[in-house]
Amino acid sequence: MKEISCKLLVLGAGPGGYVCAIRAGQLGVNTVIVEKAKAGGTCLNVGCIPSKALIHAAEEFHKLRTAASGKSPLGLSLEAPAIDLKRTVAWKDGIVGRLNSGVTGLLKKAGVKAVIGQARFVDGKTVDVETEIGVQRIRAEAIVIATGSAPVALPDLPFGDNVISSTEALALKEVPQTLAVIGGGYIGLELGTAFAKLGSKVTVLEAMDRILPQYDADLSKPVMKRLGELGIEVFTRTAAKRLSADRRGLFAEENGRAFEVPAEKVLVTVGRRPVVEGWGLEEIDLDRSGKFIRIDDQCRTSMRGIHAIGDVTGEPMLAHRAIAQGEMVAEIIAGQKRSWDKRCIPAVCFTDPEIVSAGLSPEEARAAGIEIKIGQFPFQANGRAMTTLAEDGFVRIVARADNHLVLGIQAVGHAVSELSSAFALAIEMGARLEDIAGTIHAHPTQSEAFQEAALKGLGHALHI
Repeated sequence: MKEISCKLLVLGAGPGGYVCAIRAGQLGVNTVIVEKAKAGGTCLNVGCIPSKALIHAAEEFHKLRTAASGKSPLGLSLEAPAIDLKRTVAWKDGIVGRLNSGVTGLLKKAGVKAVIGQARFVDGKTVDVETEIGVQRIRAEAIVIATGSAPVALPDLPFGDNVISSTEALALKEVPQTLAVIGGGYIGLELGTAFAKLGSKVTVLEAMDRILPQYDADLSKPVMKRLGELGIEVFTRTAAKRLSADRRGLFAEENGRAFEVPAEKVLVTVGRRPVVEGWGLEEIDLDRSGKFIRIDDQCRTSMRGIHAIGDVTGEPMLAHRAIAQGEMVAEIIAGQKRSWDKRCIPAVCFTDPEIVSAGLSPEEARAAGIEIKIGQFPFQANGRAMTTLAEDGFVRIVARADNHLVLGIQAVGHAVSELSSAFALAIEMGARLEDIAGTIHAHPTQSEAFQEAALKGLGHALHI
Protein backbone atom coordinates (compact mmCIF):
# COMPACT_ATOMS: atom_id res chain seq x y z
CA MET A 1 0.00 0.00 0.00
CA LYS A 2 1.33 3.40 -1.00
CA GLU A 3 1.47 6.06 1.70
CA ILE A 4 1.75 9.83 1.50
CA SER A 5 1.75 12.47 4.22
CA CYS A 6 0.50 16.04 4.14
CA LYS A 7 -0.47 18.86 6.42
CA LEU A 8 -4.02 19.17 5.06
CA LEU A 9 -6.29 16.55 3.51
CA VAL A 10 -9.58 17.70 1.96
CA LEU A 11 -12.27 15.11 1.35
CA GLY A 12 -14.48 16.24 -1.52
CA ALA A 13 -13.73 18.62 -4.40
CA GLY A 14 -17.02 20.50 -4.51
CA PRO A 15 -17.14 24.31 -4.23
CA GLY A 16 -16.18 24.25 -0.56
CA GLY A 17 -13.53 21.56 -0.82
CA TYR A 18 -11.68 22.78 -3.89
CA VAL A 19 -11.66 26.40 -2.66
CA CYS A 20 -10.31 25.23 0.69
CA ALA A 21 -7.55 23.28 -1.05
CA ILE A 22 -6.66 26.11 -3.45
CA ARG A 23 -6.48 28.70 -0.68
CA ALA A 24 -4.39 26.38 1.50
CA GLY A 25 -2.03 25.76 -1.40
CA GLN A 26 -1.70 29.50 -1.99
CA LEU A 27 -0.69 29.88 1.66
CA GLY A 28 2.04 27.26 1.37
CA VAL A 29 0.19 24.44 3.11
CA ASN A 30 1.08 20.95 1.83
CA THR A 31 -2.40 19.90 0.66
CA VAL A 32 -4.01 16.78 -0.82
CA ILE A 33 -7.60 16.67 -2.07
CA VAL A 34 -9.60 13.50 -2.66
CA GLU A 35 -12.61 13.30 -4.99
CA LYS A 36 -14.40 10.14 -6.12
CA ALA A 37 -15.79 11.69 -9.30
CA LYS A 38 -15.01 15.04 -10.96
CA ALA A 39 -13.68 18.25 -9.47
CA GLY A 40 -16.43 20.77 -8.88
CA GLY A 41 -18.83 18.47 -7.04
CA THR A 42 -22.60 18.52 -7.37
CA CYS A 43 -22.81 22.27 -8.02
CA LEU A 44 -20.54 22.38 -11.04
CA ASN A 45 -21.23 18.96 -12.55
CA VAL A 46 -24.90 18.13 -11.91
CA GLY A 47 -26.39 21.08 -10.03
CA CYS A 48 -26.03 24.86 -10.07
CA ILE A 49 -24.17 25.33 -13.35
CA PRO A 50 -25.91 22.80 -15.63
CA SER A 51 -29.34 23.74 -14.26
CA LYS A 52 -28.78 27.41 -15.06
CA ALA A 53 -27.64 26.45 -18.55
CA LEU A 54 -30.85 24.49 -19.08
CA ILE A 55 -32.94 27.32 -17.62
CA HIS A 56 -31.34 29.79 -20.05
CA ALA A 57 -31.86 27.51 -23.04
CA ALA A 58 -35.49 26.98 -22.04
CA GLU A 59 -36.07 30.73 -21.74
CA GLU A 60 -34.59 31.35 -25.19
CA PHE A 61 -36.74 28.61 -26.71
CA HIS A 62 -39.84 29.98 -24.98
CA LYS A 63 -39.19 33.38 -26.53
CA LEU A 64 -39.05 31.76 -29.96
CA ARG A 65 -42.30 29.89 -29.33
CA THR A 66 -43.96 33.13 -28.22
CA ALA A 67 -42.83 34.85 -31.41
CA ALA A 68 -44.05 31.92 -33.51
CA SER A 69 -47.45 32.12 -31.84
CA GLY A 70 -47.89 35.70 -33.04
CA LYS A 71 -48.35 36.89 -29.45
CA SER A 72 -45.04 38.70 -29.01
CA PRO A 73 -45.71 42.24 -27.73
CA LEU A 74 -42.51 43.30 -29.48
CA GLY A 75 -43.97 42.47 -32.88
CA LEU A 76 -41.57 39.60 -33.51
CA SER A 77 -42.62 36.63 -35.62
CA LEU A 78 -41.05 33.52 -37.11
CA GLU A 79 -41.83 30.01 -38.25
CA ALA A 80 -42.44 27.22 -35.75
CA PRO A 81 -39.21 26.69 -33.77
CA ALA A 82 -37.82 23.34 -32.65
CA ILE A 83 -35.28 22.24 -30.08
CA ASP A 84 -32.73 19.44 -30.28
CA LEU A 85 -32.30 18.64 -26.59
CA LYS A 86 -29.28 16.44 -27.31
CA ARG A 87 -27.44 19.48 -28.69
CA THR A 88 -28.65 21.58 -25.75
CA VAL A 89 -27.32 19.02 -23.29
CA ALA A 90 -24.04 18.80 -25.23
CA TRP A 91 -23.67 22.59 -24.98
CA LYS A 92 -24.38 22.39 -21.25
CA ASP A 93 -21.85 19.58 -20.87
CA GLY A 94 -19.29 21.69 -22.72
CA ILE A 95 -19.66 24.47 -20.16
CA VAL A 96 -19.35 21.98 -17.31
CA GLY A 97 -16.25 20.49 -18.93
CA ARG A 98 -14.55 23.87 -19.31
CA LEU A 99 -15.24 24.76 -15.67
CA ASN A 100 -14.17 21.31 -14.49
CA SER A 101 -10.87 21.68 -16.34
CA GLY A 102 -10.51 25.15 -14.87
CA VAL A 103 -10.84 23.86 -11.32
CA THR A 104 -8.35 21.07 -12.01
CA GLY A 105 -5.92 23.64 -13.39
CA LEU A 106 -6.34 25.94 -10.38
CA LEU A 107 -5.64 23.07 -7.97
CA LYS A 108 -2.48 22.21 -9.89
CA LYS A 109 -1.41 25.87 -9.99
CA ALA A 110 -1.79 26.06 -6.19
CA GLY A 111 0.39 22.98 -5.76
CA VAL A 112 -2.43 20.75 -4.53
CA LYS A 113 -2.09 17.00 -5.12
CA ALA A 114 -5.38 15.50 -6.36
CA VAL A 115 -6.27 11.85 -5.73
CA ILE A 116 -9.25 10.30 -7.52
CA GLY A 117 -11.09 7.57 -5.63
CA GLN A 118 -13.37 6.65 -2.73
CA ALA A 119 -11.96 7.73 0.63
CA ARG A 120 -12.57 5.98 3.93
CA PHE A 121 -11.40 6.97 7.40
CA VAL A 122 -9.05 4.60 9.22
CA ASP A 123 -8.70 6.95 12.19
CA GLY A 124 -8.73 10.71 12.88
CA LYS A 125 -5.44 11.23 11.04
CA THR A 126 -5.50 8.52 8.40
CA VAL A 127 -7.60 7.89 5.31
CA ASP A 128 -7.47 5.09 2.75
CA VAL A 129 -8.46 5.90 -0.82
CA GLU A 130 -9.58 3.18 -3.22
CA THR A 131 -8.11 4.29 -6.56
CA GLU A 132 -7.95 2.63 -9.97
CA ILE A 133 -4.43 1.40 -9.22
CA GLY A 134 -5.00 0.27 -5.65
CA VAL A 135 -5.34 1.63 -2.15
CA GLN A 136 -3.59 4.91 -1.36
CA ARG A 137 -3.11 5.64 2.36
CA ILE A 138 -2.94 9.32 3.30
CA ARG A 139 -1.83 10.62 6.70
CA ALA A 140 -2.62 14.24 7.50
CA GLU A 141 -2.20 16.69 10.37
CA ALA A 142 -5.59 18.23 9.58
CA ILE A 143 -8.59 16.93 7.66
CA VAL A 144 -11.50 18.85 6.14
CA ILE A 145 -14.71 16.94 5.43
CA ALA A 146 -16.49 18.43 2.41
CA THR A 147 -18.52 15.46 1.18
CA GLY A 148 -21.62 17.50 0.30
CA SER A 149 -25.19 16.26 -0.08
CA ALA A 150 -27.35 14.02 -2.27
CA PRO A 151 -31.01 14.05 -3.34
CA VAL A 152 -33.56 12.56 -0.93
CA ALA A 153 -35.53 9.63 -2.37
CA LEU A 154 -39.11 8.70 -1.49
CA PRO A 155 -39.65 5.18 -0.08
CA ASP A 156 -42.55 4.43 -2.45
CA LEU A 157 -40.91 6.15 -5.43
CA PRO A 158 -37.23 5.16 -5.44
CA PHE A 159 -34.99 6.64 -8.13
CA GLY A 160 -34.77 4.60 -11.30
CA ASP A 161 -36.46 4.25 -14.70
CA ASN A 162 -39.18 6.95 -14.90
CA VAL A 163 -38.47 8.35 -11.42
CA ILE A 164 -35.56 10.77 -11.63
CA SER A 165 -33.63 13.24 -9.50
CA SER A 166 -32.33 16.60 -10.68
CA THR A 167 -29.17 14.85 -11.86
CA GLU A 168 -31.03 12.70 -14.40
CA ALA A 169 -33.34 15.58 -15.36
CA LEU A 170 -30.33 17.59 -16.47
CA ALA A 171 -29.14 14.74 -18.69
CA LEU A 172 -32.38 13.92 -20.54
CA LYS A 173 -31.95 13.63 -24.31
CA GLU A 174 -35.60 14.27 -25.11
CA VAL A 175 -38.21 16.62 -23.65
CA PRO A 176 -40.82 14.50 -21.84
CA GLN A 177 -44.38 15.10 -22.99
CA THR A 178 -45.58 15.04 -19.38
CA LEU A 179 -43.58 15.70 -16.22
CA ALA A 180 -44.73 15.41 -12.61
CA VAL A 181 -42.60 17.33 -10.12
CA ILE A 182 -42.80 16.19 -6.50
CA GLY A 183 -41.80 19.12 -4.31
CA GLY A 184 -42.58 22.79 -4.85
CA GLY A 185 -39.30 24.12 -3.51
CA TYR A 186 -36.66 25.96 -5.51
CA ILE A 187 -35.16 22.92 -7.27
CA GLY A 188 -38.51 21.55 -8.38
CA LEU A 189 -39.82 24.88 -9.59
CA GLU A 190 -36.61 25.88 -11.36
CA LEU A 191 -36.51 22.65 -13.37
CA GLY A 192 -40.28 22.35 -13.71
CA THR A 193 -40.46 25.84 -15.20
CA ALA A 194 -37.60 25.07 -17.60
CA PHE A 195 -39.28 21.93 -18.91
CA ALA A 196 -42.62 23.73 -19.27
CA LYS A 197 -40.87 26.29 -21.47
CA LEU A 198 -39.33 23.45 -23.47
CA GLY A 199 -42.80 22.05 -24.15
CA SER A 200 -43.58 19.57 -21.35
CA LYS A 201 -46.96 19.49 -19.64
CA VAL A 202 -45.80 19.99 -16.06
CA THR A 203 -47.67 19.24 -12.83
CA VAL A 204 -46.24 20.22 -9.43
CA LEU A 205 -47.24 18.38 -6.25
CA GLU A 206 -46.38 20.14 -2.96
CA ALA A 207 -47.16 18.73 0.49
CA MET A 208 -47.24 22.14 2.18
CA ASP A 209 -50.06 24.67 1.77
CA ARG A 210 -48.10 26.76 -0.76
CA ILE A 211 -45.08 26.63 -3.05
CA LEU A 212 -41.65 27.89 -1.97
CA PRO A 213 -42.44 27.61 1.75
CA GLN A 214 -38.90 28.77 2.61
CA TYR A 215 -39.77 32.24 1.24
CA ASP A 216 -42.57 34.50 2.47
CA ALA A 217 -45.84 34.49 0.55
CA ASP A 218 -45.37 37.94 -1.01
CA LEU A 219 -42.21 36.74 -2.75
CA SER A 220 -43.79 33.55 -4.06
CA LYS A 221 -46.99 35.13 -5.43
CA PRO A 222 -45.42 36.44 -8.69
CA VAL A 223 -43.88 33.00 -9.23
CA MET A 224 -47.24 31.30 -8.72
CA LYS A 225 -48.81 33.69 -11.21
CA ARG A 226 -46.15 32.89 -13.79
CA LEU A 227 -46.57 29.14 -13.32
CA GLY A 228 -50.21 29.54 -14.27
CA GLU A 229 -49.30 31.56 -17.36
CA LEU A 230 -46.98 28.75 -18.45
CA GLY A 231 -49.72 26.17 -18.04
CA ILE A 232 -48.13 24.49 -15.02
CA GLU A 233 -50.70 22.91 -12.70
CA VAL A 234 -49.87 23.19 -9.01
CA PHE A 235 -51.45 21.04 -6.32
CA THR A 236 -50.68 21.98 -2.71
CA ARG A 237 -51.39 19.90 0.40
CA THR A 238 -50.90 16.95 -1.91
CA ALA A 239 -48.98 13.73 -1.38
CA ALA A 240 -47.51 11.61 -4.17
CA LYS A 241 -48.32 7.92 -3.72
CA ARG A 242 -47.12 5.54 -6.45
CA LEU A 243 -46.72 5.05 -10.18
CA SER A 244 -49.63 3.74 -12.22
CA ALA A 245 -49.51 0.19 -13.57
CA ASP A 246 -48.31 1.36 -17.01
CA ARG A 247 -45.75 3.65 -15.33
CA ARG A 248 -47.02 6.60 -17.38
CA GLY A 249 -48.94 8.20 -14.55
CA LEU A 250 -48.57 9.11 -10.89
CA PHE A 251 -51.24 8.56 -8.25
CA ALA A 252 -51.59 11.39 -5.74
CA GLU A 253 -53.88 12.44 -2.91
CA GLU A 254 -55.08 15.97 -2.22
CA ASN A 255 -56.91 16.41 1.09
CA GLY A 256 -58.24 12.87 0.86
CA ARG A 257 -59.12 13.10 -2.85
CA ALA A 258 -57.25 10.56 -4.96
CA PHE A 259 -56.36 11.42 -8.55
CA GLU A 260 -53.86 10.53 -11.26
CA VAL A 261 -51.31 12.85 -12.86
CA PRO A 262 -49.97 12.07 -16.36
CA ALA A 263 -46.24 11.56 -15.97
CA GLU A 264 -43.83 10.26 -18.56
CA LYS A 265 -41.18 11.25 -16.04
CA VAL A 266 -41.48 11.88 -12.29
CA LEU A 267 -38.97 14.37 -10.91
CA VAL A 268 -38.49 14.01 -7.15
CA THR A 269 -37.19 17.19 -5.48
CA VAL A 270 -38.13 16.83 -1.82
CA GLY A 271 -34.80 17.91 -0.39
CA ARG A 272 -31.18 16.88 0.00
CA ARG A 273 -29.40 14.83 2.66
CA PRO A 274 -25.80 15.12 3.88
CA VAL A 275 -23.42 12.48 2.56
CA VAL A 276 -22.29 10.99 5.86
CA GLU A 277 -22.24 7.33 4.87
CA GLY A 278 -19.84 5.24 2.85
CA TRP A 279 -16.57 6.85 3.94
CA GLY A 280 -15.98 5.51 7.45
CA LEU A 281 -17.50 8.24 9.60
CA GLU A 282 -18.23 5.57 12.21
CA GLU A 283 -14.47 5.17 12.70
CA ILE A 284 -14.10 8.68 14.11
CA ASP A 285 -17.46 9.21 15.88
CA LEU A 286 -18.09 12.92 15.33
CA ASP A 287 -20.87 14.74 17.18
CA ARG A 288 -23.97 15.38 15.09
CA SER A 289 -26.58 18.10 14.92
CA GLY A 290 -29.48 15.99 13.75
CA LYS A 291 -28.26 14.24 10.60
CA PHE A 292 -25.52 16.82 9.99
CA ILE A 293 -21.98 17.07 11.40
CA ARG A 294 -21.89 19.60 14.23
CA ILE A 295 -19.37 22.44 13.88
CA ASP A 296 -18.40 25.60 15.76
CA ASP A 297 -17.71 29.11 14.42
CA GLN A 298 -14.40 27.92 12.95
CA CYS A 299 -15.94 24.83 11.32
CA ARG A 300 -14.21 22.59 13.86
CA THR A 301 -15.88 19.27 14.62
CA SER A 302 -15.88 17.47 17.98
CA MET A 303 -12.56 15.79 17.08
CA ARG A 304 -9.38 17.81 17.20
CA GLY A 305 -7.80 18.37 13.79
CA ILE A 306 -10.97 17.63 11.82
CA HIS A 307 -13.07 20.38 10.25
CA ALA A 308 -16.27 20.10 8.19
CA ILE A 309 -17.71 22.52 5.67
CA GLY A 310 -20.61 22.84 3.24
CA ASP A 311 -23.81 20.83 2.94
CA VAL A 312 -22.62 18.09 5.28
CA THR A 313 -22.80 20.67 8.12
CA GLY A 314 -26.43 21.73 7.58
CA GLU A 315 -28.51 24.57 6.25
CA PRO A 316 -28.33 26.69 4.28
CA MET A 317 -27.10 24.20 1.69
CA LEU A 318 -25.62 26.80 -0.64
CA ALA A 319 -22.44 26.64 -2.68
CA HIS A 320 -21.39 30.16 -1.72
CA ARG A 321 -21.67 29.30 1.99
CA ALA A 322 -19.40 26.31 1.43
CA ILE A 323 -16.93 28.46 -0.52
CA ALA A 324 -16.71 31.02 2.29
CA GLN A 325 -16.28 28.27 4.87
CA GLY A 326 -13.57 26.59 2.81
CA GLU A 327 -11.57 29.78 2.43
CA MET A 328 -11.84 30.49 6.17
CA VAL A 329 -10.77 26.99 7.23
CA ALA A 330 -7.74 27.06 4.91
CA GLU A 331 -6.57 30.29 6.50
CA ILE A 332 -7.14 28.91 10.01
CA ILE A 333 -5.05 25.82 9.21
CA ALA A 334 -2.36 28.12 7.79
CA GLY A 335 -2.19 29.86 11.18
CA GLN A 336 -4.40 32.89 10.62
CA LYS A 337 -7.06 34.04 13.08
CA ARG A 338 -10.47 33.64 11.48
CA SER A 339 -14.02 32.89 12.60
CA TRP A 340 -17.45 32.85 11.00
CA ASP A 341 -18.87 36.36 11.40
CA LYS A 342 -21.08 36.68 8.32
CA ARG A 343 -24.19 38.82 8.83
CA CYS A 344 -26.11 37.28 5.94
CA ILE A 345 -25.93 34.58 3.31
CA PRO A 346 -28.03 35.60 0.30
CA ALA A 347 -30.30 32.92 -1.13
CA VAL A 348 -31.39 32.96 -4.77
CA CYS A 349 -34.21 31.03 -6.40
CA PHE A 350 -33.81 30.92 -10.20
CA THR A 351 -37.49 30.60 -10.95
CA ASP A 352 -39.41 32.88 -13.33
CA PRO A 353 -39.34 35.50 -11.93
CA GLU A 354 -36.25 35.07 -9.75
CA ILE A 355 -36.24 35.53 -5.97
CA VAL A 356 -33.47 36.91 -3.76
CA SER A 357 -33.50 36.99 0.03
CA ALA A 358 -30.71 38.41 2.20
CA GLY A 359 -30.88 38.95 5.94
CA LEU A 360 -34.12 39.07 7.91
CA SER A 361 -37.60 38.99 6.43
CA PRO A 362 -40.27 41.24 8.01
CA GLU A 363 -41.69 38.24 9.89
CA GLU A 364 -38.28 37.20 11.22
CA ALA A 365 -37.49 40.73 12.39
CA ARG A 366 -40.83 41.07 14.17
CA ALA A 367 -40.41 37.63 15.75
CA ALA A 368 -37.11 38.89 17.19
CA GLY A 369 -38.98 41.77 18.82
CA ILE A 370 -37.55 44.45 16.54
CA GLU A 371 -39.64 47.43 15.51
CA ILE A 372 -39.14 47.89 11.79
CA LYS A 373 -39.69 50.11 8.80
CA ILE A 374 -40.37 48.55 5.40
CA GLY A 375 -39.67 50.17 2.06
CA GLN A 376 -41.02 48.41 -1.02
CA PHE A 377 -40.83 49.49 -4.66
CA PRO A 378 -42.57 47.71 -7.57
CA PHE A 379 -40.87 47.01 -10.89
CA GLN A 380 -44.06 48.25 -12.56
CA ALA A 381 -42.71 51.74 -11.83
CA ASN A 382 -39.19 50.99 -13.10
CA GLY A 383 -38.38 52.11 -16.65
CA ARG A 384 -35.78 49.42 -17.34
CA ALA A 385 -38.18 46.68 -16.20
CA MET A 386 -40.86 48.05 -18.52
CA THR A 387 -38.56 48.01 -21.54
CA THR A 388 -37.59 44.38 -20.93
CA LEU A 389 -41.13 43.09 -20.33
CA ALA A 390 -40.21 42.41 -16.70
CA GLU A 391 -42.68 44.41 -14.63
CA ASP A 392 -43.69 41.67 -12.18
CA GLY A 393 -42.13 41.86 -8.73
CA PHE A 394 -40.54 44.35 -6.37
CA VAL A 395 -37.58 45.18 -4.12
CA ARG A 396 -38.22 45.33 -0.36
CA ILE A 397 -35.95 46.61 2.41
CA VAL A 398 -36.44 45.80 6.10
CA ALA A 399 -34.78 48.26 8.49
CA ARG A 400 -34.84 49.10 12.17
CA ALA A 401 -37.35 51.83 12.96
CA ASP A 402 -35.07 53.65 15.42
CA ASN A 403 -31.77 54.03 13.52
CA HIS A 404 -32.73 52.77 10.01
CA LEU A 405 -30.08 50.01 10.05
CA VAL A 406 -30.83 47.62 7.20
CA LEU A 407 -31.69 44.16 8.52
CA GLY A 408 -32.86 42.40 5.39
CA ILE A 409 -33.47 42.88 1.67
CA GLN A 410 -35.71 40.78 -0.56
CA ALA A 411 -36.64 40.99 -4.22
CA VAL A 412 -38.64 39.09 -6.78
CA GLY A 413 -38.38 39.88 -10.48
CA HIS A 414 -36.55 39.26 -13.74
CA ALA A 415 -32.77 38.84 -13.24
CA VAL A 416 -32.85 40.06 -9.61
CA SER A 417 -30.20 37.43 -8.84
CA GLU A 418 -27.71 40.00 -10.16
CA LEU A 419 -28.74 42.38 -7.37
CA SER A 420 -27.93 39.83 -4.65
CA SER A 421 -24.34 41.02 -4.15
CA ALA A 422 -25.50 44.62 -3.63
CA PHE A 423 -28.04 43.42 -1.07
CA ALA A 424 -25.47 41.33 0.83
CA LEU A 425 -22.88 44.11 0.72
CA ALA A 426 -25.32 46.64 2.20
CA ILE A 427 -26.08 44.33 5.13
CA GLU A 428 -22.44 43.31 5.72
CA MET A 429 -21.32 46.96 5.67
CA GLY A 430 -24.01 47.98 8.16
CA ALA A 431 -25.78 50.32 5.73
CA ARG A 432 -28.73 52.45 6.77
CA LEU A 433 -31.64 53.47 4.61
CA GLU A 434 -29.97 56.84 4.14
CA ASP A 435 -26.82 55.18 2.75
CA ILE A 436 -28.72 53.33 0.04
CA ALA A 437 -31.00 56.26 -0.75
CA GLY A 438 -28.00 58.60 -0.98
CA THR A 439 -26.05 56.38 -3.39
CA ILE A 440 -26.51 57.33 -7.04
CA HIS A 441 -27.91 54.36 -8.97
CA ALA A 442 -27.43 54.29 -12.74
CA HIS A 443 -30.45 55.03 -14.91
CA PRO A 444 -32.15 53.19 -16.50
CA THR A 445 -31.46 50.00 -14.54
CA GLN A 446 -33.45 47.66 -12.35
CA SER A 447 -31.09 48.54 -9.51
CA GLU A 448 -32.91 51.87 -9.19
CA ALA A 449 -35.70 49.93 -7.49
CA PHE A 450 -33.23 49.28 -4.66
CA GLN A 451 -32.67 53.01 -4.13
CA GLU A 452 -36.38 53.73 -4.47
CA ALA A 453 -37.22 51.09 -1.84
CA ALA A 454 -34.88 52.87 0.57
CA LEU A 455 -36.50 56.20 -0.23
CA LYS A 456 -39.91 54.62 0.36
CA GLY A 457 -38.72 53.40 3.75
CA LEU A 458 -37.71 56.96 4.59
CA GLY A 459 -41.15 58.19 3.55
CA HIS A 460 -40.35 60.00 0.32
CA ALA A 461 -40.16 57.66 -2.68
CA LEU A 462 -39.84 59.69 -5.89
CA HIS A 463 -41.48 57.48 -8.50
CA ILE A 464 -44.55 56.06 -6.76
